[in-house]
Formats: sequence, C-alpha cells, structure tokens
Amino acid sequence: MTTRANVNGEHRPRPSGQPQHQNHHHPQGQGQGQVQQNYYPHPNYASSSSSAASFKGCCCCLFLLLTFLGLLVLAVVLVIVLAVKPKKPQFDLQQVSVQYVGITTAPASQTSPATSASLSLSIRMLFTAVNPNKVGIKYGESKFYVMYKGVPLGVATMPGFYQPSHSVRQVETTVVVDRINLLQTDAEDLVKDASLNDRVELKVMGDVGAKIRVLQFTSPRVQVTVNCIVVISPRKQSLTYKQCGVDSVNV
Repeated sequence: MTTRANVNGEHRPRPSGQPQHQNHHHPQGQGQGQVQQNYYPHPNYASSSSSAASFKGCCCCLFLLLTFLGLLVLAVVLVIVLAVKPKKPQFDLQQVSVQYVGITTAPASQTSPATSASLSLSIRMLFTAVNPNKVGIKYGESKFYVMYKGVPLGVATMPGFYQPSHSVRQVETTVVVDRINLLQTDAEDLVKDASLNDRVELKVMGDVGAKIRVLQFTSPRVQVTVNCIVVISPRKQSLTYKQCGVDSVNV
C-alpha cells in the first residue's frame, strides 16, 4: 500500500489497485491513442523495377537490331537480283533413240476371251540444258514418266548437276520397260498401232527443279515442266516424230 500527502502534510494511504496517473506527451495535432508510423520502400522492390526496365530495354534493342539486319539482307538481295537479272533456264528433250521395242500379244481364247498384250521398251533420251544467266544453276534430281494413252509405262531418272553461267550441257538418261501388261482396251490399241500403223505414240512428262546460285546462296526453286510427244516405229526400231513443249509453250 502506498501513501500520499494531503494539504496538511499528512500522508494518506492509497489503494493498491488504483494505478498511478502518468503524464503522456502527444504530438501536436494528433489525438490520444494514435501512433505515428513511417513507411519506407523495400529495397528488393526497387531492384526488381530496375531489372524489368533493363530487360525491356534489351528486348527493344534486340528487336531493332534484327529488323535492321533483315532490311539490310533484303536490300542486298534486291541489289543482286537487279544486277544479275535472272532468267528461266531452258531445258528440252533434244533427241530420242529407240534401242528396243517389243510387243507380245496373246489372242483371245475360251479361257481368256479378251485380247492381252505386254510391252517391252528401251529408249535413250538426250536432254539439253541452256543457262543464259550470269550465274550458275543447280539442278535437282528429276524424274520423267513415259506413258501410253495415259498409262504409265516406266520412269527415267536424271541425277542432279551444277551448270556454270552461259553454258550448254547435255544430260542423258534411259528408260527401260520390261513386259508391262496393258488393259484390254489399251492392249487392243497397242496391237493395232504396232501391227497396222507401225506407229506407237508415247508421252514423256516431268518436272525439272532448278535453283540459281549467287555467292553461295541459292534462290527459291524454279520449276521447268517438260511435256513431249514421241512416235516410234516398232518395225524400224526408230523415232519417227517428236514434239516438245516447255511450260505449255511449243518449242
């Protein structure tokens, strides 16, 4: 128990449960019980903001650099194209040599009432490639189909090659057909053409892929279509007629 003095100097006891009054000094303009707090930015927040800004700046610089390089490459390609002035290569079936033509027929019978025929053929084809450009041309592997009345008989394959500028090159390939059986209608037409008319008409078709090569760079593929009609004589074992068209234009 504590005591306190009165006006006369006497000390009177104070109840132990009663708290002592203390003088609290509050800042001016603030009410009692309010606490002033100061907030400061976290250091990690500032560093992350600066990192994001740096990343965006790098992306913008990289995008501008790639755009500039792309425009530069496009300008160089345009200058080369204008300087070279590329032209389409010329590719033609120059010569056809008949090495062998054989037709085997089986007449109609009771067991096989339809006429059947098989064709054996071996012809050599000589193509001429002309490069009128100032730069070289690279040809890919090409295939030429030999057909009779729309029926494929065989395929002649021509390997790829490189042709220098302002040059003419001859490429040779051979197609061999070994006893291919024809349907009834086609077999009857083949027997009639060979025995009566001594005239068998074949069609040679194929696509030749060429790319112009400049400073170790190749252009997009340029397609040249070969479409030829050849007529051979089974009796003479020779070629009697040839007509070719390149890209549907007769030459």
